[in-house]
Amino acid sequence: MRTTFDFSSLSRSSVGFERLFDLLEAAGRMAPNDNWPPYDIMRVGDNQYRIALSVAGFTPDDITITHEQQLLVVSGEKAGEDTGEYLHRGIAAGNFERRFHLADHMVVTGANLASGLLRIDLVRELPEHMKPRRIEIKQAEALPAGDRQKQIEGEQHAA
Repeated sequence: MRTTFDFSSLSRSSVGFERLFDLLEAAGRMAPNDNWPPYDIMRVGDNQYRIALSVAGFTPDDITITHEQQLLVVSGEKAGEDTGEYLHRGIAAGNFERRFHLADHMVVTGANLASGLLRIDLVRELPEHMKPRRIEIKQAEALPAGDRQKQIEGEQHAA
């Protein structure tokens, strides 16, 4: 059973969250059996992440990784069909395409394939103007005695 959420009340009172609402709606439309190849997403540092996909039987030449603005697409296509006679075939060998939506400023720093695991390293590289910074507080200098406002005193009257 699938539940559909209506985000219209939120979108009427928020500005700039269209992409988030689109992602939530797209997640609700995803096919329930979209589970191959299996993958893990790990946080390996403050701004560092790793995606690991289980791609047994694929070589680096069979896999294509494409990084667009906020989308990482990993696809695999076997070059030649295995013509062997199988009594049981339990290792999936079909073509695949896996999409990952990335946050702003995510950069792919590398990918490697070893022991049937494809590891893709990512890092969030915030521009300098977006990084938190400490603002220096300057000590104001006291005004010289001559520049201070003089207090005007009323005339004193003898009673």
